Amino acid sequence: MDHRSKFEGIWKRVRSELMDHVASEGMVPEAVEWYGKNLDYNITGGKLNRGMHVVETAQIIKGEELDDNEYYKAAVLGWAVELISLKLEAFLIVSDDIMGNSMTRRGKPCWYRMPGVGLIALNDASMLESAIYYLLKKHFRHTPYYVDLLELFHDTTYKTEMGQLMDMTTALESNFDLNRFSLDKHRLIVIYKAAFYSFYLPVALGMRLTGVPESYTIEGKTVEPYKVALSVLLPLGEYFQTQNDFFDFSAPPELVGRIQVGTDIVENKCSWCVNIALALATPEQRKVLDENYGRKDPAAEARVKEVFEAVGVRERFAKYEVDMYEQLKELVAAIPEGPERGTLKRQIFMIYLEKIHKRIA
Repeated sequence: MDHRSKFEGIWKRVRSELMDHVASEGMVPEAVEWYGKNLDYNITGGKLNRGMHVVETAQIIKGEELDDNEYYKAAVLGWAVELISLKLEAFLIVSDDIMGNSMTRRGKPCWYRMPGVGLIALNDASMLESAIYYLLKKHFRHTPYYVDLLELFHDTTYKTEMGQLMDMTTALESNFDLNRFSLDKHRLIVIYKAAFYSFYLPVALGMRLTGVPESYTIEGKTVEPYKVALSVLLPLGEYFQTQNDFFDFSAPPELVGRIQVGTDIVENKCSWCVNIALALATPEQRKVLDENYGRKDPAAEARVKEVFEAVGVRERFAKYEVDMYEQLKELVAAIPEGPERGTLKRQIFMIYLEKIHKRIA
């Protein structure tokens, strides 16, 4: 059985635990059935990379295959990451999609657009988040790292919501002012909105599960592994989101997996592409951007894309990708690594890097 199939197999058990719990609370049958539909519709269809990386991290740190109990605990945390992703994506998706009027996500209609759902989806997103804390309490309450797990999920959610706030307030449709954009602001938004929950959270959970301490010594040097992980994973997340920004401008719908491609331009987003274009544009090109960016008009969007092409956004991205890959490899190579179990291994980070380097979607 391959890694994904094994991980997906755990979901059946986790789903049963969640469904049994809500039923035991005395919820009426219609509500229990709705909850099941919420889980089934929103859990399926993703790549599951975040969740599976919890398991991969734990296994690499242990240095051998996890036994059945260890694997189940790691997979429960992995599915908790998928749930927080879905909560953030379902809440951010639901709220983002409602505010942005998006039609699809993961190649199918957004949950809030399903018949009879609508704004109930906001409560459904909160139910997804609450499921995480039930799972943590059920499986980890008596472990010494239970509070660490709670804090990781709470802190990550808070940071991601900060990122969403910065993203939405920067992209206000009532304020089309490209002077408000900058690469520094873009970097801050993507680190908070994506890097913490997509990259740092899965690794930190795998580290807590396998007992990685706050610090240890390798060859006489003190290592603070959680700070080290953060120093690599945040720029990795920035690289990933910059790729997404480029795909939003350049990739066809079949690669992105959603019907609405190019929404960053019409939604007035502080994307990497527009910031590069602003830095390179002539006064005439800048005037085109000022007059057309953020307008929900296909002709205006086309004019913006023409400027992107003319200033060389594609070429700039190709160089950016080469530079970031080399920079991240250097960061990984600098991680102090010893033979001891319960310490960081560079392989954890190289798996992430190789998965996203030169990806096409």
